[in-house]
Amino acid sequence: MLVKLFGAAVQGIDATIVTIEVNCSRGIKFYLVGLPDSAVKESHERIVSALQVNGYKFPARQIVVNMAPADIRKEGASYDLPLAIGILAANETISSEHLADYLIIGELSLDGSLQPIKGALPIAIAARQQGFKGIILPQQNASEAAVVNNLDVYGVERITEVIDFLNGTRILQPTIVNTREEFYKHQSIFPFDFAEVKGQENVKRALEVAAAGGHNVLLIGAPGSGKSMMAKRLPSILPPLSLGESLETTKIHSVAGKLKKGSSLIATRPFRSPHHTISQVAMVGGGATPQPGEISLAHNGVLFLDELPEFSRSVLEVLRQPLEDHRITISRAKYSLEYPANFQLIASMNPCPCGYYNHPTRNCVCSPGQVQRYLNKISGPLLDRIDIQIEIVPVPFEEISKSTPGESSACIRERVIRARQIQAQRFANEPGIYSNAQMTPKLLHLYAQPDAAGLELLRNAMNRLNLSARAYDRILKVSRTIADLEGSMRYVQHIWQRLSAIAIWTEKTGPDNYLSSPDNQNKYLTGINRTIPFNPEGSVPNVRKYLSRNSA
Repeated sequence: MLVKLFGAAVQGIDATIVTIEVNCSRGIKFYLVGLPDSAVKESHERIVSALQVNGYKFPARQIVVNMAPADIRKEGASYDLPLAIGILAANETISSEHLADYLIIGELSLDGSLQPIKGALPIAIAARQQGFKGIILPQQNASEAAVVNNLDVYGVERITEVIDFLNGTRILQPTIVNTREEFYKHQSIFPFDFAEVKGQENVKRALEVAAAGGHNVLLIGAPGSGKSMMAKRLPSILPPLSLGESLETTKIHSVAGKLKKGSSLIATRPFRSPHHTISQVAMVGGGATPQPGEISLAHNGVLFLDELPEFSRSVLEVLRQPLEDHRITISRAKYSLEYPANFQLIASMNPCPCGYYNHPTRNCVCSPGQVQRYLNKISGPLLDRIDIQIEIVPVPFEEISKSTPGESSACIRERVIRARQIQAQRFANEPGIYSNAQMTPKLLHLYAQPDAAGLELLRNAMNRLNLSARAYDRILKVSRTIADLEGSMRYVQHIWQRLSAIAIWTEKTGPDNYLSSPDNQNKYLTGINRTIPFNPEGSVPNVRKYLSRNSA
């Protein structure tokens, strides 16, 4: 007897329906065709054991199983359940009347129980698109798949439940999840809050600007100055995920198998912090069995790279394209996949190998050559893609010992949301543009064109600091964000605030440059932080005067 039922194969972050054809005839051999991998071929042994333990016999007949389309590689153990059901149906052990109504997926244990699978959410989405009445899958994945509406999701624990259901002797209750209620209930739950941070007002301001405009940030400071602490609190001030963003983020984590048991939609923005020993493949994705990398797992969230110079240079350089394009294409001889990678990069580093260069109380023991070699581990093109670079100074005891909490993340988040709403209205007719950091040169000309005073200020900065054309665009983008935070339609008056975020390490320190001397670098940083420390007390004339002073 020939029967047909349906499974699914995950490609990238989407799923493709797989038709499983099982023909049972006279003979004793078992054939499995349709480009299966080793895990799929090994399903025969798992199916035999699962059926025997639960009182069913594996048919002693010739069984031919075809998995179509045959040109798509079938990977993993998630085909165990549909293969077992198909074999029993072809042998007329169970009814095949309703097989075409359901998509069946699951991994079998030797005792017939079901193990969780990867990619349940994209599989459920594909099932709804193809018009299936429902989907049968392991109980551990039911809440995840139940996010998809207009689809009956049946979570089962054993193969016997599926057999009885198809025979009509058992009624399965579909899993129902109130998606919106679950989503909004967990949207404001964060383990860290900016109220716990003492001092560091200029750094808080810089992170607020970064969150409001989606800008990348580099934190530079001595060990123990609070770089990691500040970075971990950034997700608490980012605008909440929309349902569409949450669905896309959940799909990526589902394919990677990163969702916890019983979880549904991801309600908060992801925060990924890979170790500096990470490989290129782990960062961007791919592998023999293609999986999303860290940059895709951080999609719609934050990618935190602690101790940036300790990362392999090759790993850091692969970030350059995703930072610009917000996606990564994995091209191999046998496949080509595209993963989304719209993340916000937060990096931290020490100013020198010992970590105490420019420290207010401790002396640096590094030679100028050691400092330069340490800083050269990060390429100029990568630094050019980081919008805001801010120095963190250790907090004095008087600030640490204060019992008064700082400004909470909820208050900062309100200002960030208001700024994002302004940007949403501004880019309503621009597909794929959601924040100031994503503005193209055309949009910069429309929404971030400075007047004569602003152009003069930028000209002095470009000439004195040898900034690149990309740095020019970044200054305008961040200035636009600062203006949005203050509800201003003009932004020339905010360019001076942007210049305070240009750290010393983005400049070219040639032999004739004022900034080539470590002493002068120290003076420069001190002057910048004093003159324009991300506060409203500075003025354009002061900055212009500072930038136009003699460099000798």
